Amino acid sequence: MRERIWAPPPPPLLLLLLLPLPLWGGPPDSGRGRGELEPERGPLQPFDLLYASGVAAYYSGDYEQAVRDLEAALSSHRRLREIRTRCTRHCAARRPLAPPGTGPGAELPFFRALLERARCYRSCETQRLGGPASRHRVSEDVRSDFQRRVPYNYLQRAYIKLNQLDKAMEAAHTFFMANPEHMEMQQNIENYRMMAGVEAFQMTDREAKAHLESYSAAVKHYEADDFEVAIKYFEQALREYFNEDAECRTLCEGPQRFEEYEYLGYKAGLYEAIADHYMQVLVCQHECVRELATRPGRLSPIENFLPLHYDYLQFAYYRVGEYVKALECAKAYLLFHPDDEDVLDNVDYYESLLDDDLDPESIEAREDSAMFVKRHKLESELIKSAAEGLGFSYTEPNYWIRYGGRQDENRVPSGVNVEGAEVHGLSMGKKSSPKIERDLREGGPLLYENITFVYNSEQLNGTQRVLLDNVLSEEQCRELHSVASGIMLVGDGYRGKTSPHTPNEKFEGATVLKALKFGYEGRVPLKSARLFYDISEKARKIVESYFMLNSTLYFSYTHMVCRTALSGQQDRRNDLSHPIHADNCLLDPEANECWKEPPAYTFRDYSALLYMNDDFEGGEFIFTEMDAKTVTNFVHFSQ
Repeated sequence: MRERIWAPPPPPLLLLLLLPLPLWGGPPDSGRGRGELEPERGPLQPFDLLYASGVAAYYSGDYEQAVRDLEAALSSHRRLREIRTRCTRHCAARRPLAPPGTGPGAELPFFRALLERARCYRSCETQRLGGPASRHRVSEDVRSDFQRRVPYNYLQRAYIKLNQLDKAMEAAHTFFMANPEHMEMQQNIENYRMMAGVEAFQMTDREAKAHLESYSAAVKHYEADDFEVAIKYFEQALREYFNEDAECRTLCEGPQRFEEYEYLGYKAGLYEAIADHYMQVLVCQHECVRELATRPGRLSPIENFLPLHYDYLQFAYYRVGEYVKALECAKAYLLFHPDDEDVLDNVDYYESLLDDDLDPESIEAREDSAMFVKRHKLESELIKSAAEGLGFSYTEPNYWIRYGGRQDENRVPSGVNVEGAEVHGLSMGKKSSPKIERDLREGGPLLYENITFVYNSEQLNGTQRVLLDNVLSEEQCRELHSVASGIMLVGDGYRGKTSPHTPNEKFEGATVLKALKFGYEGRVPLKSARLFYDISEKARKIVESYFMLNSTLYFSYTHMVCRTALSGQQDRRNDLSHPIHADNCLLDPEANECWKEPPAYTFRDYSALLYMNDDFEGGEFIFTEMDAKTVTNFVHFSQ
């Protein structure tokens, strides 16, 4: 099989590229004939040079120049992508590829057209860029910065220096949409909103994808039981999704490069070079599914949006009485998740609602989903087979990944009237909690005398929570306070930042290692430094015992912290001493999700906080929903 794929006449992998790609074309070029492009507006400036100039201007304090260069860099980056997309489509229309015939030399017209298309693309790109394409090759660091929207971070700072609040707020929001764990930016946005008096829904994401905007609007109408409008937006989101998919696949194409092959006078080398290039193109196009399901700046995908469209639509169509369309969407969803028991039950129920003259077997999954999945499976098979022929390993990713509560709770998505659905016989899925490998237990012994129990998980309105008192004696607290004055450093743990969480407080910290080091050096009493370690170990043992863990609990990090309110900056404060966060996942307040992925400390399971004084005002420790706003419970510490 391997030899048949990779020996000439041309490999079957190349024949795949003769299929009409993409299956869903993007919007046609407006106002011009087939294959024609409008004149370019002059040479395009390389976006990496503009970006570097903007950053340099920012740090030199020239904020007006910084704004000009950074905005120009973003515009150039956007225009470069557009040019590459349009040149690819233009040359595909001007230089169509015909399947090769049979017999000696029959494949040569195919390769001639292939090379002509590459020449067309190079010429188009050079003409429209106003110079060689090599000027626009950028480093991986710059590419990563634009993917993570870092230029918008500089922009929001520059705009606020220029007192342009609306633009600063827009840039901050755009950055935050790609970096929802960035708590400093979240606080900036809250401050901007209060200054401007606007709501969150009024804020603009300058890099928002059309299909995600339509999808979000659809979900809002769906959760408001406005199903007809929700259907309109979901269908629009699907069209835009396929257009985005088409553009992504188009950007994967480009001229072949043979410099790594000694192909002159050796025909097999030419086939190998072309096959290798198109293998890369094919993998890139296959990966577009992942790109459309990945938050900007992240490498790992969130739950893929495409299956969710059909999941929402199947119930929305059911609620408006269009049972055939509900059945088509349910079957479309099953193409991605064929073993979903709840949607399988829904299929049976929808079929029972059909008119007697309709044969349920004649109603198939929607054509758009069927074509998409068919292409995806064909690509998977070709890539796996081609990988063997080219001698490298390939593992198919899980493109239709599902996370946490959505996987276990809502097979018909959230916002549905459960009681009404059950009356009508529609399966709503099991309201089970996300699967966790260990058993969740609590109530074990506290191990030490004098420790008093205050609240358990139920009283704290959550799971795996406990509040204890008298963990330390007053004498131990005084001793730790004393050692703290000798080892605390401003900004410790936060690269020396004096106020890493809020500008209204000074932050000081010290680790166990630093305390012991100072103890051995004689800078603080060794007994006191050892107490810091012993108290940390005590907290670990208490948590391990109370929650009845069946495996050893290990330390990840221990930090002694002192937060001091700055004089003259406490009136009318509305910020938090430490922003709402989770240690082992990235909190995404906009999506009401917490993503188990780096840079969060995903290996952490428990956190313990030990408060050692009560001579202050305030002191509320709060728990919230994943929106980082809705307080579900709090503990008040000050006297």
